[in-house]
Amino acid sequence: MAVTGATGFIGRHLVSELLERGHEIIAVGRSRERFLTMDWASKVCFEQIDIDEPDPATLQRLVATDCLLHLAWPGLPNYQDRFHFERNLPAAYRWIQAFVDEGCRNVLVTGTCFEYGAREGKLSEWMPVEPTNSYALGKDCLHRFLRILQTSLPFQLTWARLFYTYGAGQNPGSLIAQLDAAIDRGEDSFAMSGGEQIRDYLPVNVVARHLAMLAEKQDFDGTVNICSGEPISVRRLVEQHCAARNAEMTLQLGHYPYPDYEPLAMWGDPSLLQSLEQPR
Repeated sequence: MAVTGATGFIGRHLVSELLERGHEIIAVGRSRERFLTMDWASKVCFEQIDIDEPDPATLQRLVATDCLLHLAWPGLPNYQDRFHFERNLPAAYRWIQAFVDEGCRNVLVTGTCFEYGAREGKLSEWMPVEPTNSYALGKDCLHRFLRILQTSLPFQLTWARLFYTYGAGQNPGSLIAQLDAAIDRGEDSFAMSGGEQIRDYLPVNVVARHLAMLAEKQDFDGTVNICSGEPISVRRLVEQHCAARNAEMTLQLGHYPYPDYEPLAMWGDPSLLQSLEQPR
């Protein structure tokens, strides 16, 4: 299996999970120095390559794999910039097409719950998508392009729509990472939004387990939500995390405005994911 974005937040946990399941992994990334910091570095083959401008010789070595797991997507957490559809979209499509052209028949790509747009409530895979930011638009267009590609080239495509993920290695600017940093500094207060947003969170090791399970499915083609199905307010999430770390902090609620690129209340329907996890 080839994993792009292997040294990223989710990718590093996914590689660990796949190795535990006995798979041989080709880890793809831009930085060898970062790769060497991974605790699994000695257990995988690493290919240093820029997906935007891949070296033809390196690409030729990679495309013979039977399964491609494409997690790479530069530029986050900037959700609004046009580079998501002007640069990332065409680069990702060309990359995946190169694998499929050479006979790769199983492709998994991570999408985003932002594809659902401003819709609130429980979100199911059968709902139409209406992306409202550049990141979601780029992902949705890639999904559509690949579905069209399937009409001329036979391959299975799993579109894994991620909701909210937290855990070791996440972006330092994300909510839980900032909270952990404040706790580690011994601060007695934490500035945040009003905290009334309803979200769907999963620990990154659980997300990695779900993605590995989907990568092993040889008979699935479609879109699946990677979510808990358990809505929780951001305030409650922060309170629970503080309690788990035995940290007494005063929450400065309303210090930051609510983000304008996401609805106030949304969570995922995990029914399909749960059915795929059931043994047959």
